[in-house]
Amino acid sequence: MEDNLELIFEEALREGVKKEPRPEVTASFYPYAGLSSTIRLRQGRVYARVSDLLRSSPREVLVSLARILVAKLYRLKPPKEAARLYREYASRPEVMEAVEAVRRHRGYKMISPPRGRAYDLDKIFDHLNARYFEGRLEKPVLSWSQRRTRRVFGHHDGVHKAIVISRTLDSPRIPRFVLEFVLYHEMLHIKHPPQRAGMRSVYHSDEFQADERRFEKFYEATDWLEQIAAPARRRKRQGRKR
Repeated sequence: MEDNLELIFEEALREGVKKEPRPEVTASFYPYAGLSSTIRLRQGRVYARVSDLLRSSPREVLVSLARILVAKLYRLKPPKEAARLYREYASRPEVMEAVEAVRRHRGYKMISPPRGRAYDLDKIFDHLNARYFEGRLEKPVLSWSQRRTRRVFGHHDGVHKAIVISRTLDSPRIPRFVLEFVLYHEMLHIKHPPQRAGMRSVYHSDEFQADERRFEKFYEATDWLEQIAAPARRRKRQGRKR
């Protein structure tokens, strides 16, 4: 099957890259903890790794993924039809169930203690749970991120039942209500699990957004987060212009 996979990527290179000589290809399936797939160009050879969850997928799905990855490698716009076909396949309920099962088996999370330098996530969770959820939410694993991030302030992992908060917010310079709002937002993902809408998942439903605005200092907190994220967004825009 790996031989067929390499032929698929060679075909995608011929279609997407007109300049010759084109690089040779090494492509294989790899046991990622999900549908992750990667492509790199090293010393004149393309190396592609495709999630082994796609090993039994229809050939047109692999062709679509190869076209998407080749476009990404050469900073081209991926073909719309390829993106649509792959997205629809990845959104199938049976595929999503397989992904979750594999993530539970193979995946892991880098976890740090909930008590940080300035704030204790454990205590703040209990406070928010009592105030906004009548104490009904089951406490997940609570952790600070391994590094400081200014674009993603938190995320909820339903598979591993964990909430990870950016270490950027663990500072006495950050008002407590800002951290509370980020943690509250992630707690809402427990109350409002993703909903299926056709071929996509809706993570912030109308009910979710209505509950989000119940936070006492919603507007002040979102303003603070915008200010924290602004430098990272400026650097990203400058990088695109170069």
